[in-house]
Amino acid sequence: MDGNKRAAHLLYDAHKNSLFLVCLRYARDKSQAQDYLQESFISIFKNLKQFDISRGAFESWAKRVAINTCLMDLRKKTLYSVSLSEAEKVESTADDVLSDLSLKEMLALIQQLPDGYKTVFNMYVIDGYSHKEIAEVLNISPSTSKTQLMKARLLLQKKIVNLHQVLNQDHG
Repeated sequence: MDGNKRAAHLLYDAHKNSLFLVCLRYARDKSQAQDYLQESFISIFKNLKQFDISRGAFESWAKRVAINTCLMDLRKKTLYSVSLSEAEKVESTADDVLSDLSLKEMLALIQQLPDGYKTVFNMYVIDGYSHKEIAEVLNISPSTSKTQLMKARLLLQKKIVNLHQVLNQDHG
């Protein structure tokens, strides 16, 4: 095997799992996450010369590429017109339930969020973007970003409480 191909395979193998998890947070399902992962690696290999070790670790750079790949696809769709009724206010019993959720269960709940909510939630809570940065990347206002985050949190709380009630009914 050619040296460049071998290096590409090694790079892919070393980072595919962590980047897949990033893609999965933004995707509707595993299939879309796999598409995002493939597009991310195409972009990584295409722009590898732009990586600068003095500006940070490769893993951080690759995660940014993956996030941007997901966002580019999501931007093609209209994401930010979800109604307020989808984010009904919920009493915050979700905090008690949260500790009982596995990472897999929490990821499944995040994936159920409408795309706009999910995107802002991931960018702000998990990836550490500010509302100003989110607004610039998604071409929305910072207040829209804040509203989307609030709605995402409320909807997640509702989903967590509902899941907890279902589990208690099954095991109660």
